[in-house]
Amino acid sequence: MIVIPAVDLREGHCVQLVGGSYDREAIRFDDPVEVAVRWQRSGFPALHVVDLDAATGRGSNRDLIRRILEQSESHIQVGGGVRKTSDVEELLAAGADRVITGTRGLEDPEWLASVADANPGRVVVAVDIRDRGIVTRGWTGAFERDFRDVLPDLSMLPLGGLLVTAVHREGMMEGTDLPLMREVLAHSALPIQAAGGIGTIDDLRALEELGVSAAILGMALYTGALDPGAIIEEFPQ
Repeated sequence: MIVIPAVDLREGHCVQLVGGSYDREAIRFDDPVEVAVRWQRSGFPALHVVDLDAATGRGSNRDLIRRILEQSESHIQVGGGVRKTSDVEELLAAGADRVITGTRGLEDPEWLASVADANPGRVVVAVDIRDRGIVTRGWTGAFERDFRDVLPDLSMLPLGGLLVTAVHREGMMEGTDLPLMREVLAHSALPIQAAGGIGTIDDLRALEELGVSAAILGMALYTGALDPGAIIEEFPQ
């Protein structure tokens, strides 16, 4: 399992939200590019960059994402508001290793199949779950299908994996939702990236033991609850 720092973008800043609520912003840094470079220099070879404004339709941080891609030597996956083929093509051309789609990918299976087939292994689907229900549109909308029914269908596509966020645990550092991740792994043949609630090295160990391929880490890194050096030592990148 690898550990990937999250760089969440909002209004041109790097932020961390609590519980998936845009009204509960706990962390804000003015220079996301500097943050991205800092994690790279700490030894993390991959970054997870998300445009929260684009995800909710409130704006765009695309120019900032391009600057991060230009200045970083890390492998970077980018998501947030990716709902058009041109979004996928533009981000990959700008240097992203993988592109994450959530809302459109879940709501339009034919479109997802087309972009996955055109870019095998380079499209990741975000399956954001709050209290066992899939949420979309930056965690503000609900998706009618049960995730246990969605995951097998996604496993038929040449995706780079699934990013599963336990939104109800996001930013709380109270432990990841292991029963949820266990169910996800049981219903999917794709590599699983886990996010939400990670607060200790034991949380990371538990996820690795379950068999997830990557853990996305946010609040615990930004608050200093977890030491980058200790993470990299135990989970070679």
